[in-house]
Amino acid sequence: MTGDRSRLLVDTVRRLLRRGAHANLRKIVNKSHAGDLSVVFRAIGPQERNTLFSMLEDLETKGTLLSESEGDALLRLVETLSVDELVGILETLASDDAADIIGQLPEELSQAVLKKMSREGSQEIEGLLGYEDDTAGGIMVTDFVAVSENDTARQVIESLQREHHDVEMPFYLYVVDDNGRLTGVSSLRQLVVHAAETPIRDFMTRDVLSVRTDMDQEEVARIVARYDILAVPVVDADNKLVGIITVDDVIDIIREEATEDILKMAGVGEEFVETQSFARSTRIRAPWLFASCMGGILASLIISHFSVSLQKVAYLAAFIPVIMGMGGNVGTQSSTIVVRGLATGRLQVSNLWKVLFKELRVGVTLGILYGAVVGFVAHLGREGWALSLAVGLAMICSMSLAAVVGSVLPLGFARVHIDPAVATGPFVTTSVDVLSVFFYFEIATMLLGI
Repeated sequence: MTGDRSRLLVDTVRRLLRRGAHANLRKIVNKSHAGDLSVVFRAIGPQERNTLFSMLEDLETKGTLLSESEGDALLRLVETLSVDELVGILETLASDDAADIIGQLPEELSQAVLKKMSREGSQEIEGLLGYEDDTAGGIMVTDFVAVSENDTARQVIESLQREHHDVEMPFYLYVVDDNGRLTGVSSLRQLVVHAAETPIRDFMTRDVLSVRTDMDQEEVARIVARYDILAVPVVDADNKLVGIITVDDVIDIIREEATEDILKMAGVGEEFVETQSFARSTRIRAPWLFASCMGGILASLIISHFSVSLQKVAYLAAFIPVIMGMGGNVGTQSSTIVVRGLATGRLQVSNLWKVLFKELRVGVTLGILYGAVVGFVAHLGREGWALSLAVGLAMICSMSLAAVVGSVLPLGFARVHIDPAVATGPFVTTSVDVLSVFFYFEIATMLLGI
């Protein structure tokens, strides 16, 4: 139902944009939910996004749309705003979202925005900008409920009513000592079921799950998912509570990391195409295609080396595409399984040999199955059993090697602390293509005596 509503809104907005019916558009966009508008923004072009954005009256909606934009798409929207307008929008956002936006702005503009913001807000954001983007410190919010372990349940409830109306995650109350160090945590349920004069230290949980400011955001997401918590506290090197990471941010992390891995595996960078300019998109994709081009040239050199064999048995060329294609598919399957396993923590670099032998067994089994099929087809060409056997053995070698390469490359990259996602796509398919062609002609030359 929600998907149908979003599609209807996208179709309606596109139709009104074509007609230039701006009065109707203004009414629709100002009545629509920010989540639905974000779908619309992804479905239309930059100029149309700017037009709709200028029609919005609610600053919080504008802030939500800015926080869900990135790269060139974000900068195009920001260009339509004055510094004062941008500051007004950013002040409606949580500090972590505002920091993410400011961190993507040009240096001159970001400094101008920080100067215009309130002193407290700018200090919070500057503190967050001091952390790496993909760490716990970079994604945490500094708006949380911290109480003293000597406070009673009554005092904490009165404090919540008086001082914490707009706190982002009120479900957990974090207990700190006089130096601000995290000592415990209590839920709202625990707070309200105990007698009013009970000190919070009597019912708080002392075994607190927390993360350090320098922990990678992927590991933070795994921890939140593993323990099914709504928020996790963030502490510095001295165990002082400095912020929290909420489950909505964790969902964004999981989506972003999965998207990033998929795009890297395809060799198209780390951003969606709509967030990249033409020049940036071309610049990112060109090196990966160069790797594929070099692999193709190397494969063609190998084929030309066996030109005599091809002249004698021209039918050999008919099976080059299927051998290379099947090997490439197996390599992509293996690398995808390994990369995703590493990303979710289900596989470790220490599992190298276990993963290698498993994928090798799968590759050999599939190679025998499809080698028999393709070998039988080769025999139907009436070139004799020697060629049929050569094609079948080449298929076994191709698919077995592809499974090995597809699993070893990501694990090898991870071992030397390089993102394993970059090992897929061009690297795997290029390696498999070269090896498949080489072993195919070596086997055929040997068995056919050519």
